[in-house]
Amino acid sequence: MTMNTIDGADLIAPRETLAYHDSQSIDLPRAIAPLEAWNLMMAQPQPILKWAFRVRDAISARFGVKRIGGFSGRRRDRVTVGDRLDFFLVEGASPDLLLLTERDRHLDVMTAIRTTGARLTITSSVVVHNWFGRAYMLPVGPAHRVIVRIMLARLRKGMRTANP
Repeated sequence: MTMNTIDGADLIAPRETLAYHDSQSIDLPRAIAPLEAWNLMMAQPQPILKWAFRVRDAISARFGVKRIGGFSGRRRDRVTVGDRLDFFLVEGASPDLLLLTERDRHLDVMTAIRTTGARLTITSSVVVHNWFGRAYMLPVGPAHRVIVRIMLARLRKGMRTANP
């Protein structure tokens, strides 16, 4: 597996081979590390995500895709390469970057959480391997963009409320 850094965005494969790519950034009230951003965003997962993961698991299991269950909200103080953050495998961990992947026979997914000072960027990229991967991404791609946007807004609002 090759990870690529193109224009500062960490991708699972070269940009031209991706079936999905989304990168969203937000300026936060203070600088935080990528793992802290993960912990804050996952502390209280959006209620609709539990439902979405149940639906995803019920449908995908019929096509041989393992159930992932969603986000636990479990806080982690540190991670190293090879650890798991819920269903994601940690493939990179540094003070300014967290690379998370999930792979199966239908698609490979990478989410990169990068911080530069008080700026947080979440980049997701996907390579599909077959028709099921392509069909899966039809609803998931647009929904993912909205979910990340909401998560980033909630994070910024929560940080402002915690530190007025």
